[in-house]
Amino acid sequence: MAPEPGFAGATLRTWSRGPAPGLFLSDLRGRDFRLEDYRGTVVLVHFWATWCEPCREEMPSLEKLKRRFTGRPLLVVAVNVDEPEARIRKFLAQFPLSFPILLDPGRQATKAWNVRLMPTTFVIGADGRIRYAASGGLDWSAPEVVERIADLFGKG
Repeated sequence: MAPEPGFAGATLRTWSRGPAPGLFLSDLRGRDFRLEDYRGTVVLVHFWATWCEPCREEMPSLEKLKRRFTGRPLLVVAVNVDEPEARIRKFLAQFPLSFPILLDPGRQATKAWNVRLMPTTFVIGADGRIRYAASGGLDWSAPEVVERIADLFGKG
């Protein structure tokens, strides 16, 4: 099936390069987020910026994915890469999202996760291991992507 218009055709690749690095950041409300607190949950960690057009195009499909799995152990978090909070809030006023926006001032998490292209997204299984990664815009509502995410529920 072809990706929705606007997507560059990125694919969800199986990950075999080791465990997820630590992730400890604050969200826009000042609350701390620690990845290790979400063992037992499938976590999608999405690195993005407001100036990145593929990032902007991808956000609605991330929202669709989150809503599709309401009631399932899935957490979507978007790590904004080193932008002022005012710019992020302006973006969110135009594109409201229901998942946490984490802040990475100084790009420490971005470097630790070896993110070189935006958007880049990692899918972490309930066991805390990275299972999939995607670099570039991806249609997160595509049936094959949804199926891969669904397959992670219940896997340790």
